[in-house]
Amino acid sequence: MSKELSAADAAALLQSTDTLGGGLAAAWPPALIKALGERDDWEDLRIDGAHIAVDSPLLTRPGVHFRATFFSSHERAAVEAGGDVQYVPADFRRFGHILASAKPRVMVAAAAPPDADGNCSLSLHSGASYRELRAAAADPDRLLIVEAASGFPRTRGIPPEYDHALHIDEIDVLVRSDEKPETIPDRPVTNVDEAIAREAVRLVEDGATLQAGIGSVPDAIMALLAEADGGDYGIHSEMFGDGMMALHRSGKVTNRKGLHDGVSITTFSLGSRDLYEWLHENREVAYLPVEQVNDPYLLDRNRNVVTINSALALDLYGQVLADTRGGKHYSGVGGAEDFVSGPGYARGGKSLLCLHSTCEVNGERISRIVAGFPGGSVITTPRHQLDYVVTEHGTVEIGGMTVRERARALASISDPQFRDELVAAAESIAV
Repeated sequence: MSKELSAADAAALLQSTDTLGGGLAAAWPPALIKALGERDDWEDLRIDGAHIAVDSPLLTRPGVHFRATFFSSHERAAVEAGGDVQYVPADFRRFGHILASAKPRVMVAAAAPPDADGNCSLSLHSGASYRELRAAAADPDRLLIVEAASGFPRTRGIPPEYDHALHIDEIDVLVRSDEKPETIPDRPVTNVDEAIAREAVRLVEDGATLQAGIGSVPDAIMALLAEADGGDYGIHSEMFGDGMMALHRSGKVTNRKGLHDGVSITTFSLGSRDLYEWLHENREVAYLPVEQVNDPYLLDRNRNVVTINSALALDLYGQVLADTRGGKHYSGVGGAEDFVSGPGYARGGKSLLCLHSTCEVNGERISRIVAGFPGGSVITTPRHQLDYVVTEHGTVEIGGMTVRERARALASISDPQFRDELVAAAESIAV
């Protein structure tokens, strides 16, 4: 049986020089992270994980070093404030290997309160930390702290292999709290988002298995699919957000997709309070470890896979910037690569890269589609991975095109203000 402690007493179990590990976003226990942030005696606390979705001064404390496999606004703010937050380049499926190699002495997780059988559902995150949580539980020299928070929904996996829970007998220290998971701000859907969504839904056939990333464009696409004719959709997506909840509520999701029929498959959720309440005890959604969700070969066992992802910028060669902005690290590779490339292995699969054709930087309107990136740019997605590219000005399928053909195609869906110069640049490409 685990020992129950307050968040402050649990935080005191960490030494001033120690190692700490966790998952991504809502995987981090809020009350415990806040309590750790109240300590100012850190000499060398190394943290391994991704995107700590908790408001806490922990990452700016002297002596604290976070090796993050994914950034969010919290990590960016900590860097600006002088915190030692370093990015570890990796796609989501490698997060688990990195965590296992680090082998933190203390592993932590957020969970729902124990059920009648003593199982604490891992709630909104399965991701890449599940194996290391179990490894810490089985190792007497390591410490497993789980925060059972009443504000976290109880969700399911696919037992017996993927039960998505820790039993209280496996947990060294149990912290009870009334904390709720962080929500993401509501992003109003713009006219440009709607225009992109109208382009994208033309490529989604009845019976498609859908994946979508975060943002107003994917949500607009899901909303349009929910309102339009058609349906019989399946969901197999790294992230399950508000847009997919809307599609479920419309009655358009049947999950007759081919792999794990009958349930929507995901590895983490991030969204609104409404989403979290809808997910509580919901038998229509199952959380699996990331290696089961993001593996392209497993993804493509589903029928007619359509993946929907975004980018910050794109050049005429088809190279994508998605995790750096203005030469600074912004987010991370995450699982985008798996879902951009994955559908290319399957008959009927389609990968959609959706982006606004322009953005505003320091009051100046610039094109997101450019002739070429300057030297030193950090490419997220190589040119050979792209399939369909969608802007508010149209859709092009560049898979199978020559270098010049794809440059011409991408220039054709750029903003008219910049199109002539991009068309000229496309003609100057030699091969």
